[in-house]
Amino acid sequence: MLQFNVEIQENYSRSQLLLRTFFGWIYIMIPHLFLLWFIMIGAAVLQIITFWTIMFTGKFPKDWFDFQVNAMRWNARLSSTLWNFRDEYPEFGLNAEQPGVDLQVTYQEQVSRSSVLVRALFGGIYVMIPHGICLFFRSIASQVLMILAFWVVLFTKKYPADWHKFNIGTLRWSYRVNAYLSFLTHDYPEFSGKE
Repeated sequence: MLQFNVEIQENYSRSQLLLRTFFGWIYIMIPHLFLLWFIMIGAAVLQIITFWTIMFTGKFPKDWFDFQVNAMRWNARLSSTLWNFRDEYPEFGLNAEQPGVDLQVTYQEQVSRSSVLVRALFGGIYVMIPHGICLFFRSIASQVLMILAFWVVLFTKKYPADWHKFNIGTLRWSYRVNAYLSFLTHDYPEFSGKE
């Protein structure tokens, strides 16, 4: 089971908002994505090895699971800042934390071999197609709300709570799909961004 939440701040910084919007790609995206690119290559290789390990042993090695979850947490910290959910600069590293950003995945040592095999062979059909279509349209709605939220935060220093909840739900939904396809969770992801 995956849980993801980002606390809404009481007040947002206008200067941080403007700085992130116009220059965030330089001082946030480039350094983080440069490092995350190598981490994600490692995670992809590890996922292939994990598949075969589960096929032979029926178990997901805990250290490998932790690595995959920590890579997802890093991505969640980065997204939370770039989507203007938090003002703090995202921390570097697999074991770093960011106030107000929480992503938890429940570890289960025993994994169903048949479930993993079905996901590996047919996940693109029965997971990616229906969820991808729904997330495509939901992501468009989130982008519109993020643009509107930029102006609201700029003038009021407040992020509308309902918009924040909806946009966090979009990220949560996509992380659930990713975790399911990465064998980190066993329950088919819901067609919802709700907690």
